[in-house]
Amino acid sequence: MADRFLDDNITSEIKKYFTHMQKPVQLLFFSRKDDCMTCADTLQLVKEVVDLSDKIDLKVHDIDTDAVVARRYHVDKVPGLVMAVNDGDNIVDYGIRYYGIPAGNEFGAFINDFIQVSSQVSGLKEDTKKFLHSLKDTLRFLVFTTPT
Repeated sequence: MADRFLDDNITSEIKKYFTHMQKPVQLLFFSRKDDCMTCADTLQLVKEVVDLSDKIDLKVHDIDTDAVVARRYHVDKVPGLVMAVNDGDNIVDYGIRYYGIPAGNEFGAFINDFIQVSSQVSGLKEDTKKFLHSLKDTLRFLVFTTPT
């Protein structure tokens, strides 16, 4: 496990970026005691990011002992991250999931997702939103990246 993933320059930039957050973000981290090579590193990186804003609340769960919570959020792999917004008394889940450590090319998207979730603005055009709302079947998009 690394001493620290984020250096002072990166943390300074992220803090500035996080000033654009509007509503609090709930970040759920799922791991398991055994059979997870990257869980400890992922949790360390996530904690470093969470410490950069008082608008991010981290909840840590074991996928096996907290199976009800894992099922509620459709998490079936570890390490797993769920990003949702705290909207008053409600947690609004937009379906954003990260599996594995969000490092490398994924890190920028991970940081940007905090802003988008907290503002509850997708950036999609109205025509696109209308089309998506007209779909009858549930769609699940998986994006895979590799550290190359």
